[in-house]
Amino acid sequence: MSKRASVESTGEAYLELLAARGVEYFFGNAGTDFAPIIEAYARRGAHGQLLPRPITVPHEVPAVAMAHGYAMVTGRPQVVMVHVIVGAANALGGIINAARSNVPMLFSAGRNPITEAGFRGSRTRQIHWAQESFDQGAMFREFVKWDYELRNFAQLETVVDRALAITQAEPRGPVYLILPREVLAEKQESFEYADPPRAPRPSDAVAASDAIGEAARILAGARHPIVNVKALGRDPQAVQALVRLAETAALPVVDHFHTYMNFPQDHELHAGFDATPHLDEADAIVVIESDAPWFPHQKSPRPDAKLIQIGVDPLFSRYPIRGFGADVALAGTPRLTLDALAEAVRPLIDSRVAAERRARWAAEHAKLRERWAAGVRKVQGDRPIDMVWLSRCVGDLVDERTIVINEYDLDATQACFRTPGSYFNAPPAGGLGWGLGAALGAKLAAPDKTVICCVGDGAYIFGAPTAAHFVSRAYDVPVLFVVFNNRAWNAVKRAVRGYAPDGWVAKTGSMPLSDLEPAPDYELVCRASGGHAERVEDPAELPAALARGLRVVREEKRQALLNVICKKP
Repeated sequence: MSKRASVESTGEAYLELLAARGVEYFFGNAGTDFAPIIEAYARRGAHGQLLPRPITVPHEVPAVAMAHGYAMVTGRPQVVMVHVIVGAANALGGIINAARSNVPMLFSAGRNPITEAGFRGSRTRQIHWAQESFDQGAMFREFVKWDYELRNFAQLETVVDRALAITQAEPRGPVYLILPREVLAEKQESFEYADPPRAPRPSDAVAASDAIGEAARILAGARHPIVNVKALGRDPQAVQALVRLAETAALPVVDHFHTYMNFPQDHELHAGFDATPHLDEADAIVVIESDAPWFPHQKSPRPDAKLIQIGVDPLFSRYPIRGFGADVALAGTPRLTLDALAEAVRPLIDSRVAAERRARWAAEHAKLRERWAAGVRKVQGDRPIDMVWLSRCVGDLVDERTIVINEYDLDATQACFRTPGSYFNAPPAGGLGWGLGAALGAKLAAPDKTVICCVGDGAYIFGAPTAAHFVSRAYDVPVLFVVFNNRAWNAVKRAVRGYAPDGWVAKTGSMPLSDLEPAPDYELVCRASGGHAERVEDPAELPAALARGLRVVREEKRQALLNVICKKP
């Protein structure tokens, strides 16, 4: 079927098509190139056409992170548009995060006007000369799946549908569309497009049956198999598929540097968050959606261990170098592959061996949880506040209606996530500043849930907090922000100590370029945008302060922030 809409410009046709394709939000950081888009939005609003909803985000870092957070929760790509190449440059770190997290996103930027005169959108300001580049797409080409510049109105439907199809095809990732002002400004009277779209959408796929059979035989013959998983929970339906496989073959599951909730953490087969202690013993390792399942410079599996890699792209073919081997690589939709593997291994498993292995790991699971509980008991009264105690206090708030966005400092041992889609950790690329915007995007995607954003003070600064708190207030997106304030870049300090444990830093106690003192009063930044905010220094007061923040978020529908003063590393 086809549909015809009344429009006045190519820019308005673009918005019409995005709405028709199910895009709910248009996260914008505007410049002079936005004039046709803004005019089109004004006309659409006057005619009661409200989608995609425009969200003004006063910095590119939270703008991209909001689209990331929304797609992370829903699986549906949203649109981000920033100002020509200078805005795109600010956004690049967020695009790298989305690329390495396999998050779908239609990232767009205006293009500096091409013409000096003669067209509706021609150059009218001094910056229109200085901002032009020879190849605007080159800056992003390494980290997007596809990039293109819209040339004319006639190709609009093909270009947009292709962009949306490619971003959602596995392995998912951002695409980049450049929108010249002259093209957006072209006058039109109507726009006809196909509804629904006809662009190809590849279907889910399962790994080949012979490869699944080989993997099943490896698992059935192993005495000490383990599962090492990182990002399976990107597909919430895949979590239960992993549970079925683990229970069928009595496989312990390790959330190694996990970025999603991959496996119920109260399950007796959950084996913690560090695979390293198990590498000497493991004779078969199932690596699921993990780009770095161990660090060869520090520790590798035993040479005779059988390796099975499972993922939409087990090669991680967009990574320049990655040398983790595999005896079997199962490419395809992980939930389908895991279900097929569970069925294939079921008749091959020795029930006595499986029962013994499950009992062993159930006991190990109980010991782990007791060790973690004992650890927090030792530090719960420490002042400054220990991050382990802060993590436990946040963990005690988690229920099935809560989503936690964690940019680094929440200690996973002090919470217990059971529900798919309830936990999201920082992207593997580590572009700082992701957490604030991702939390806002997650709240937009799940307005009936409570969103808690845990960030280090360095990550908070990178997240353009003034812009993020503005968005929360302007669009009624209440989030509880918890700043783990240790007044330092701890990742930098750990790296230096690991690099030179007996070096000059150890000898002198001096570590330049890593401290964040004097620390700003972060609570004042949130208050400036109408939020509730507190500085917390007493560990005994922490549970009550968190409860007050939650009450504000849930009942008053306002944002809240706790600036928690933690031990300095």
